[in-house]
Order: sequence, then structure tokens, then C-alpha cells
Amino acid sequence: MAGSAPRVGVLALQGAFREHVALLRRLGADAFEVRSPAELATADALVLEDYNKGVLVPALITAAVAAARARKIPVIVDPKYRNFFAYTGATVFKPNRRELEAALGAAVDVDHPASLPAVVERVGAEALLLTLSERGMALIERGAASGAPVHRIPTTAREVYDVVGAGDTVTAYLAAMLAAGASRLEAAVVANFAAGVEVGKSGAATVSPAEVLEAYDHHHGRA
Repeated sequence: MAGSAPRVGVLALQGAFREHVALLRRLGADAFEVRSPAELATADALVLEDYNKGVLVPALITAAVAAARARKIPVIVDPKYRNFFAYTGATVFKPNRRELEAALGAAVDVDHPASLPAVVERVGAEALLLTLSERGMALIERGAASGAPVHRIPTTAREVYDVVGAGDTVTAYLAAMLAAGASRLEAAVVANFAAGVEVGKSGAATVSPAEVLEAYDHHHGRA
């Protein structure tokens, strides 16, 4: 990995491809299951980003996660309601609060988070990164010490212009950081800074590493 950028395998369906959903459903998961192990052979992380369009079916999810775990590369999941609990083995499972509460059928109290480690066990992930909009994020790791089971990561946004794309930015930076060898907490902190930059832009925008570093320096009074 030294001297080269991490390669991230992404299995997702963007809105621009909605007209192909019917065809993909007819083809089924078989074609994807055949290709995904080969595609992952040169990847340093796997992103499973679900748009509830019927592509990420349980058989595909299981095959992709198994292939990634066999290669010992991180798996980052951005779930939706369908197949919410099908991602056993993920490295980081990243729902927002609304999605998690809908899947659990119960409210999530992040201010009294004693029950959150049990949620990590239920989804079968190594860690749960819960995005909380203007309240930042909460990272809960499986087997976390009872004294500090939840890492609260406050938002670093200096201004909020448009929240479109913030979740995708978090997912992308999580994958890149984990692929580069960062810990889950380090990856979450950097992803949080990236999201703070993204929401200051119009629409779904890109965020460069230089912008993340500038935001970090500014937050810590170095700029």
C-alpha cells in the first residue's frame, strides 16, 4: 500500500441509474456474486451503500462481505431499511438515527446510551457509527470497555449550506481511512471533519484531503 492510494470497491446503485433497476432485478444477484470476489482482489476496502433499489439482496451482501473478510479488508456499510440486519461481519455499520430507530422499532437515546452496545451485537458489525445530523456522530465498538462504550464526535461544521451528500462523504472517508490503516475512531473523526466541509457547499460536493486538513487546523486553532 505504501506510495499508492487505497482502492475501494463500491457496490451501490446511484439515482442516475434508476432506469436500469428493472433489468438488474431480472438479472438477479448471480452476475454480481460472480464478479465481486474478482473485483475485490485489487481493492483495499469494500463499501456497501444501499439505496433500497433491490440490487443489494441478501445473497449478494453475504457473498461480498465474505469475500472482503477473506481478504482481510474493511467493509463499510451505509444501510437502508430493507435488509438492515443482513450485513453481519461489517467493519463499520453507518446508519443515521432515523434509519436505526425505524429498523429497531424504538427510539434511540444517545444521551443515555447504555443499550447501544447491544445494538452493535444485533447488527453483527464490529462497530456502529451513528450519524446524528447537527449533533455529530456516535461510534460504538463491539466489546467496548464498560467505562466508555460510546465515542461522541461533535460536529465540526462552521456553516451549514446544504446537507445533501454529507452521508456519502462520511462513507467515502471512512473507507479511505480504514483502507489506509486508520483505527475506526480515527477514521470516524476524519470523516466527521470531511462532512463538516461538505455541508458548507451546495449540493452533493466533493471534499479534498487538503480541505479536511484545513478544517482540522481551523478547529484546533492552527489556522
